[in-house]
Formats: sequence, structure tokens, C-alpha cells
Amino acid sequence: QVQLVEFGGGLVQAGGSLRLSCTASGRTFSSYAMGWFRQAPGKERVFVAAIMWTGGHTYYADSVKGRFTISRDNAKNTVYLQMNSLRPDDVAVYYCAAASQFTNLFYGAGYDYWGQGTQVTVSS
Repeated sequence: QVQLVEFGGGLVQAGGSLRLSCTASGRTFSSYAMGWFRQAPGKERVFVAAIMWTGGHTYYADSVKGRFTISRDNAKNTVYLQMNSLRPDDVAVYYCAAASQFTNLFYGAGYDYWGQGTQVTVSS
């Protein structure tokens, strides 16, 4: 089992920044690929970003490329999502997730464990 807890959500003005953190406990964190997803009100949960277990490969949704950066610190069992130039359409609950297999990282079905989510609100 892997337990994931997200931190760092909140309210920010458009154009501002937030950094989300997700700390894992349980099995070896460094063996999992990690992802961030988000779910806006009334919409499905969608992929935001993912990072391989080595940290050497990262992937982003087109909507966040150039604005968001995913990173990880395996020594701290933590994955981060730095979000810059936030926009009102970034408002959502953000979830981190852990994947033991690396073949389906763009879809929620590819992940084994999920955090409880953290709310990000952007005011215009």
C-alpha cells in the first residue's frame, strides 16, 4: 500500500503561483511513476503532469506546458507541482497518484494509488 497526501492548495490571483506537494508513505516511493490530475467542477478528472521514477522524464498536458513543472525528491518521498501563471481555468481539485506500471500515465486507470485531493482556486 502507498498512502498519498497532498498539500499546498489555496486561493491565488490570476497570474500568481502555487506549489503543490504530495508526500507518500508505505512502499518504496522511488519505484513509482507519479502523476498529477485535476478535476474541475462538473467535469471529469484529467491528466496534468507525470514524472518517471528516476525523475528523468516528465510529461505535461498541453494546457499546462510552459506554466507547470513537475519534480520529485525521492529522498523525501515527495512529488511537487509548481504552478505559475495561473488562470481561472486552472481552478480544480488537484490529485496526485502513483503508478507501478509506466505504460498508461496519461489516464487515471494507469495509477494504483490516489491522494485525497487539494483545492486550487484562482480569482480573476
